[in-house]
Amino acid sequence: MSSNENYVRRVLEALASDPDRIALWADGEEITAGQVSRAVLTAAELLLRHFTEHRDPSAEGKAPVVAVLTVTNSPATIILRYAANLAGATLVHLHSTNAVDPTDQLAAAARLDILSKTGATFLAVDKENLDAARELCDRLPEPPRLAALGALGPDVLDLSSGDPDAFGHDAVEADPEQPAVVIYTSGTSGRPKGVTQPYRLRRANLQVALQSPEPIVYLSTLPVSNSSGSAVDVALASGGTVVLHDGFEAGEVLRAVEQHRVSTLTITPPQLYMLIDHPDTATTDRSSIRLITYLGSPAAPARLAEAVEVFGPVLLQLYGTTEVNGISMLMPQDHFDPELRRTVGRPTTEIRIRDVDDDRDLPPGEIGEVCVQSPSTMLGYWGEPELTAAIIRDGWVHTGDLGSLDENGFLRLHGRMGEVMKTNGIKVHPTDVENALLTHPEVTQAAVYCVVDEDRVEHIHAAVVVRPGGTADSGTLIGHVAAELSPKHVPAVVTFHDALPLTRAGKPDKPALAARHNGAA
Repeated sequence: MSSNENYVRRVLEALASDPDRIALWADGEEITAGQVSRAVLTAAELLLRHFTEHRDPSAEGKAPVVAVLTVTNSPATIILRYAANLAGATLVHLHSTNAVDPTDQLAAAARLDILSKTGATFLAVDKENLDAARELCDRLPEPPRLAALGALGPDVLDLSSGDPDAFGHDAVEADPEQPAVVIYTSGTSGRPKGVTQPYRLRRANLQVALQSPEPIVYLSTLPVSNSSGSAVDVALASGGTVVLHDGFEAGEVLRAVEQHRVSTLTITPPQLYMLIDHPDTATTDRSSIRLITYLGSPAAPARLAEAVEVFGPVLLQLYGTTEVNGISMLMPQDHFDPELRRTVGRPTTEIRIRDVDDDRDLPPGEIGEVCVQSPSTMLGYWGEPELTAAIIRDGWVHTGDLGSLDENGFLRLHGRMGEVMKTNGIKVHPTDVENALLTHPEVTQAAVYCVVDEDRVEHIHAAVVVRPGGTADSGTLIGHVAAELSPKHVPAVVTFHDALPLTRAGKPDKPALAARHNGAA
């Protein structure tokens, strides 16, 4: 691909090479590659025509913005992104900031704020979200025009009424630095921030498709509106199929793997644990699986050992952030080494471990902030230069993650900067205690967090999930941590749960757990 070639063209070429193959599968509906291609070209032609005829002179040099409010894991979400990007627009996902649950809903106030900040000229919707979209438009002084992939009413532009044969493929060049997609993420602050990804990043992701020896059948349970949506592009560009699920349920995932001969899937560590523990895993035909990528939070070494026994050499851990994308990878063969399972792999880009007090580089073995310099870095937070400058300094992204490098260059994570506890005269990293708990044979999930009492003393608390029928109690687990680490690392309190509460990013919701106890440790 040339430096200015639009990544969507590469996907369309793959779709055109075998138009009768099934490209998308969702809710029992099969959509062929030819149908996807025609829908993309039809919508892109109509959007481009509108952009040309209604160009705003005051917005010269800026790409038009198309916001999308559709059922997240649906063919419409994928087709609309391709159409908007092919027409040279920046696409903004409006449904949710949730990186794990496609069914989650963003509050109307947040959606209004996003529409106002981005200046969207179109709001593309589906039938399920039409009423909500109309309500949003009614509350805006300059509302975007509604559009959909079909006839939904006189106030909605029918994007299926364009002329796919009239679209000029050379009409729109893709500036590598132009914003392609804005992904709103709640992060750790809770306030949505618009991570702006350039066209060059979307194009670079497609190199994976060129390396695939066979068409990929990708099962999508994470929201395609988030960073994991790039896996959709890779699968389609490889000549493969995308199976869309509206969320993760272990039994349904296993059935889909067998039914569709799924070759790749992307999940979170808690979801990987659910697959390991599911009773149907042992009897499911998993021979088609070539790669299980897990991301979102570090995985427990003890549970990874189980995963290797169950799935074999198909596991790949990806450590990254929405702001930087990929930072390091633990490759499939690395999972067979017990020491490497304690890491998140080798960096795939340039990183530094920086002292959080004096900003100096730290040697191997010492813990500091993970800072990254990568071509996959976001352009910035949309419309928030001060927030962007706070995280990107001198070209380095400050992740807020604590990590250390070993002598062989493997990266180990030690939690977030704000999570380190000072108790019993030492600094305690929650991940160390979590990993110790997870070496107990009855513990399947663990979250360790800080609780501050009325005297402002910090205490270690742990929330755990044990296997059905497990008999481990607080005393047993406290003794286990003391033996694995030291008596100074033991939790003051251990609580037992059927399931851990999760954040929008699919990580254990430690603030919610701590809020139940703070002030009364």
